[in-house]
Amino acid sequence: MYKHTLCFIKRNEEILMLNREYDPVKGLWNGVGGKIEKGETSLENAIREIKEETNIKVTYDQIQFKGIIKWQDSSYSGGMYVYLVELLHEFTYHTPKKVSEGILDWKEVSWILSDYNYGVGEMIPKFLVEVLHNELILEHNFILSNHKLIDYRNKELAKQDNSIYNIIPL
Repeated sequence: MYKHTLCFIKRNEEILMLNREYDPVKGLWNGVGGKIEKGETSLENAIREIKEETNIKVTYDQIQFKGIIKWQDSSYSGGMYVYLVELLHEFTYHTPKKVSEGILDWKEVSWILSDYNYGVGEMIPKFLVEVLHNELILEHNFILSNHKLIDYRNKELAKQDNSIYNIIPL
């Protein structure tokens, strides 16, 4: 079981991104999310973190579990659960907005996925395209060397694997 979630909130062809003020990935644009509390499922955490970081209230039927992101470097490894929320086209949320974690702003999907964008972590363009466009629930595996991406692969999570991530509390 992993201890963190990462959530992407999509409206039309934009995603609400957080320019993080704190480690890890300080200064980079990322989704919202955070540490799963004791007794909380990853789904409950994702909904809570979205509310805390953006003040957007998301219901269980609005959020989709999209898989797991795992990484491994020579001295550390980790992982997190990834979720997607697709808001109605007419949903209004004014940005930029300063919040306790950093600055929230809507970013075009094409901007986030650009090969020449160094403002997002190098893993995000690899897995986000799958999160947005692939109906399958995937496990995204990254191999790093000295904090630099050297390999990325993904595979479908087995049905019995992907159903437990929404119900088992830590």
